[in-house]
Amino acid sequence: MLAALMVQFEAASRRYAEANGLTRDPDWYLLKLHEEVGELTQAFNRKTGRGRPKGRSPEDLARDLADETADVLGHVLLFAHAHGLDLEAAIERKWRFRPE
Repeated sequence: MLAALMVQFEAASRRYAEANGLTRDPDWYLLKLHEEVGELTQAFNRKTGRGRPKGRSPEDLARDLADETADVLGHVLLFAHAHGLDLEAAIERKWRFRPE
């Protein structure tokens, strides 16, 4: 399941990079993941009243949090794909269950 998602995220990321003239070198994957974690933190702070909502409705804040969480997941999968990591085996080893 994760391997298929990695391929889908890779294709989407490659199209985005090509359309925007971005170079995705080995460092880019970790730096981008770090950027997205920061955006997730910002969305969480806004949703939980720890940051200014900037005119966003509660529904917008919930959607922003979901969107940023999706970005973090996507960039974790991109990082794993770029570095040839077997996340399914790692999850089974570290979390003691088989992803389905």
